[in-house]
Amino acid sequence: MKLVSICPSNTELLHFLGATPDLIGIDDFSDWPSEVERLPRLGPDLSIDMNKLEALEPDLVLASLSVPGMEKNIEELNKRNIPHVIYDPQSLTDIQNDLLDLGKRLNRSNNAEHVVKWMKDEINEYMRISNSLNKRKKIYFEWWPKPVFTPGKINWLTEISRLAGGMNLFEDVELASVQTTWEDVVDRKPDLIGMVWVGVKTDKMRPSHIKKREGWDILNAHGTEIVKLEESLFCRPSPRLIFGLKRLAALIHPENYPAFIPEQEENDMKELQVIIR
Repeated sequence: MKLVSICPSNTELLHFLGATPDLIGIDDFSDWPSEVERLPRLGPDLSIDMNKLEALEPDLVLASLSVPGMEKNIEELNKRNIPHVIYDPQSLTDIQNDLLDLGKRLNRSNNAEHVVKWMKDEINEYMRISNSLNKRKKIYFEWWPKPVFTPGKINWLTEISRLAGGMNLFEDVELASVQTTWEDVVDRKPDLIGMVWVGVKTDKMRPSHIKKREGWDILNAHGTEIVKLEESLFCRPSPRLIFGLKRLAALIHPENYPAFIPEQEENDMKELQVIIR
């Protein structure tokens, strides 16, 4: 089956199912696994070149609504009668259900069930540790600095925060994405600020940008820490969020959770791929 993915999270879903060899085209931002680097690029996920996509004659396009603005891709796929499936997960359970659905479509249900079991086992273990903790750290995830955007209650980062022994600073807001103000963030006094600017490489983000803001002196006195978090492990709704969970838990509660090293993701993926191939 000839497959096209037009957002990074869906490209990652395919890899977890062992279907990367079936990909014939991807969006510009898909960068994992490394095998996809050789594939034709179809433009940014918000502005896919539909003429190039259609010329590939895919059997199935994996589309997404995970970012506002992706609707126009769906409209064009419908207009051109190009076979596609749309995913719009907001939770870890949604991601598992998407995996199972995609597994059925690709005749890879056994692979999907194995990955979902792996996800559930990891989640249950981290939930067990989380439930044993007496104190949680308040975490502010900064998706974008101006205007300020951050995840609300209806987002996987709220779940991941809890599993990691923390709590999302804006988990009281019944939205997936919250546009707020820096003043509101300061008033809520987070213990940890996770810089995870969407579309910005980790090495391009500078904590000094936050420390220059009015009110930082209040947070500094509170003991607020700033860390740079990888967009690929926290902002993409794929099973890689499990590695983001491991990274965050080891960061904020190193005495309670297993240590996390960068090579752990690669090693775990190799073990999963051996089984699902």
